[in-house]
Amino acid sequence: MRDLDENSITTEALSRVSAAPDPRMRQISEALIRHLHTFIREIEPTQAEWEAGIGFLTRVGQMCNANRQEFILLSDALGVSMLVDAINHRMPEGTTETTVFGPFFVQARKSFPLGANIAEDLEGTPMLVTGTVSSTSGAPLIEADIDVWHSDDEGYYDVQQGDELAMRGHFRADDEGRFHFWSVRPRYYPIPDDGPVGDMLKAQGRHPFRPEHVHFMVAAAGHETLVTHVFAEGDPYLDSDVVFGVKNSLVTRFVEHEAGTAADGRIMNRNYVHLHYDFVLKARPPSAQARSNR
Repeated sequence: MRDLDENSITTEALSRVSAAPDPRMRQISEALIRHLHTFIREIEPTQAEWEAGIGFLTRVGQMCNANRQEFILLSDALGVSMLVDAINHRMPEGTTETTVFGPFFVQARKSFPLGANIAEDLEGTPMLVTGTVSSTSGAPLIEADIDVWHSDDEGYYDVQQGDELAMRGHFRADDEGRFHFWSVRPRYYPIPDDGPVGDMLKAQGRHPFRPEHVHFMVAAAGHETLVTHVFAEGDPYLDSDVVFGVKNSLVTRFVEHEAGTAADGRIMNRNYVHLHYDFVLKARPPSAQARSNR
């Protein structure tokens, strides 16, 4: 078709993808065209604005490298990452809610015995972390795998500071589904805002901060792996997390304690905080369990 105008071009663009051999590709392409054309009609960009938009996306791509994924950052800051997470994790009542994975997980982390200090010699307020892992029936999930990682007391992750890993590790729950370890208290921090996503946030009148939190990834046989954060009650950015990751059920007190005997029996000669959280995992459907056992 020739002589297309602002009304007929959408229909023609849709017809061009109608023969896509893969039904899912056809569905996605058609939805993209419909919504993108609707967006353009709504805002009626000038040619200069359209070019600025193309330039912005170009800079986002140019910012991506082995250590930084600016497109994921863009997805996070526009709420898309949490929307995808919510669609893919419609959790039954009583299970722990999920959040985004985040960019700072390291596969080659150390495994520690329960009670270990994963912060080693780092400065900061000592933090005792305790918790349990169970199924929705209340049964403890014995030897559940627990990965943790978080920032230091200035808001930096180990991978942002150098090659030495700290404030992260892998643990295995005991025969009652319990775990505990020590670290240092994290702090709220900004996402990288020295690139095009940071420019976008400034233009939108937004800050780049995430509230104080600890990342957890919890796995157990016969259950879906849980990826989530636990957030500190009272943090100033709970209601404006730049990546929209906060859920009320994941907010808890980081209880401040004076020097003395901690809950795990350790004698502390300085003040510390105690974070406790009980995780409840969603069981896999029997068909999914059968496939994973093959």
